[in-house]
Amino acid sequence: MDELEQRIREHAYRIWLEEGCPSGREDAHWEMARELVAIEDNQRLATEPNPVAKDGEEATHPEPVEPVEAVESLGDLPGLTDQAEGRDYPKRRGRRPATGR
Repeated sequence: MDELEQRIREHAYRIWLEEGCPSGREDAHWEMARELVAIEDNQRLATEPNPVAKDGEEATHPEPVEPVEAVESLGDLPGLTDQAEGRDYPKRRGRRPATGR
């Protein structure tokens, strides 16, 4: 059994115990465990530095660097003015008195 499957198995077992050892939920526990392992792996990868170096050189940036596409597209995002922030909405009407029905 490889390390990934062992980690998923341990998470699934812990989830099963936390839910009170129900029967018939193996697939759900296994899927939740797979998601937890994927989240753990992605968090670990996200905190690693993004080396920006030429062949054979050391990385010059010790911190993660955003891809150029993310920085270039910042102007394309809608702002509040694009979402009609100054729109006047109709005022709420008063409630009618009860007719006694």
